Amino acid sequence: MKKLLLYLVLSVLTISITQCHKGSSEKDTKYTLFITGASFASANNGWFELACKHLNAKPINPSVGGMAIVDAANKMSNGELYTKQELENMDAFVIMHVHNREVLDTVGLKNDYTEYTTPFDRSNYATAYDYVIKRYLTECYNLKFDKESKYYGTENGKPAVVVLCTHWHDGRVTFNSSIRKLGEKWGFPVVEFDKYIGFSKNHLHPVTETQWSTFYAHNNESIHGEEFGWHPHEGKEQYIQQRMAAIFTDMMKKVLPLKP
Repeated sequence: MKKLLLYLVLSVLTISITQCHKGSSEKDTKYTLFITGASFASANNGWFELACKHLNAKPINPSVGGMAIVDAANKMSNGELYTKQELENMDAFVIMHVHNREVLDTVGLKNDYTEYTTPFDRSNYATAYDYVIKRYLTECYNLKFDKESKYYGTENGKPAVVVLCTHWHDGRVTFNSSIRKLGEKWGFPVVEFDKYIGFSKNHLHPVTETQWSTFYAHNNESIHGEEFGWHPHEGKEQYIQQRMAAIFTDMMKKVLPLKP
């Protein structure tokens, strides 16, 4: 009988400690970071989740391979990119749709996101970027009118933190150059993976005389007839994933508002 009572007491204590630990962990998470992207951002890579761990942030990552910025725009149009609660809670909206396309073209841009005709096709990535940015900024502002939001009645709604990203190396010149200009246009920070990844397309490896990026990728892509690394090796134990996590973490420490 005594053994049974002791067992029950220990079981209750174990459950209580586990629940307290879980609650404490959730409470101690300071930030919530949302990322939309394709294969380079999807969770099987690991860099985003690793960075969130070091930032004490909850990661929300619906990124899927092959998902272009136009797909993100269409999901947003259908109310499927993020939930109302995720909009409320995210401290930063990170965009890593890095297909090698021009994203700053002014042709076809509208003053208001509601003026766009949806669904978007893949003829103009710049309009999709414009739609996603303008809609997110608008939705953050409009939380001031939502009685269920903690931002209800505030002067300017929710502060909108938008972060853009380059490709993981500098081989995709078209995208990397235009995303920097887009960031400058809006005043958004740009995570410059290509600048700090540790190698450049301008200098081949001295031994193999090939692009350095091919060392760290499990397949290659041809850009203007030259072979570059395409998808980096996946997993938090991989060097490139850790390097990207470090670069992203460094930028987010400059961008996220400090919380007590």
